[in-house]
Amino acid sequence: MSSLVRLPPGQVAVLSAGYRAEQAAKTRSTVLGLFVLLLLVLTAGYVAEVDLVKFWANFDQLTNYFVRILHLANGELVITDPAEWFWGWERWLDLLGETLLIAYLGTLLGAIGAFLLCFAATSNLAVNPAQRFFARRLLEFFRTVPDLVYALFFVVAFGLGPVPGVLALMLSSVGALGKLFAEVVENIDMKPVEGAISTGATRWQAIRYAVVPQVLSNFASYALLRFEINVRSASVMGFVGAGGIGQDLLEAIRGFHYPDVSAILLLIILTVVAIDLVTERIRHRLISLEHGK
Repeated sequence: MSSLVRLPPGQVAVLSAGYRAEQAAKTRSTVLGLFVLLLLVLTAGYVAEVDLVKFWANFDQLTNYFVRILHLANGELVITDPAEWFWGWERWLDLLGETLLIAYLGTLLGAIGAFLLCFAATSNLAVNPAQRFFARRLLEFFRTVPDLVYALFFVVAFGLGPVPGVLALMLSSVGALGKLFAEVVENIDMKPVEGAISTGATRWQAIRYAVVPQVLSNFASYALLRFEINVRSASVMGFVGAGGIGQDLLEAIRGFHYPDVSAILLLIILTVVAIDLVTERIRHRLISLEHGK
């Protein structure tokens, strides 16, 4: 015998009608949501004075630019003469190395600063509400100001070079990682902390032996993720003179050296992809170790 239960036709009709009504309501909600979204986009375009006629009239210039950067000065595709395309590869690789060092040092210093501040920004480890309020506002300030704005300030203070880029990424990393670290700390098991304090441990001793072992893998994972972000940010720090390959990229764009633009962009993309793949594997490994897999 079949195990399926056959409902009476009347009950099936009622259930079918209810299902159709729910589907119709869902469709109306979707259409209404799309209409509201379109209305908001049009309103934003009006406030921003977007000229759709001019946009469409000049859209081909954008596509033409991509065509130009894929062709050499003689009109041939860049891949037909790699030696001509990557004529400055030695200099560009040196600048890419500088870019990676800027990102690495900025991330390292930022992670250290975030580690020192994050405990004061948590609800379970802050000494008092005033300390937590001040620490959170400080972290918000650090991550609110864009990297390039920090870099401009530091270029004025310290001159051109990689130092402004490192300091800019450090401050933005402190703000971003500090928030992430604090959220991790707020979700820890407090029993080991209470046990350490009950045996006479100081606050920092309790953090060292009862908190850090619980959060270390997450901290490292977030720091690696931030390093990926900082590599991309460091690639454009040169736009304001803060070191790295961005300066050469900006000069190529301003000088209309189209093949150089595509060559530098390709090097940056390949570097970022390689770093993303490596750090992703490391993060997954850390997460698996944390869960005992």
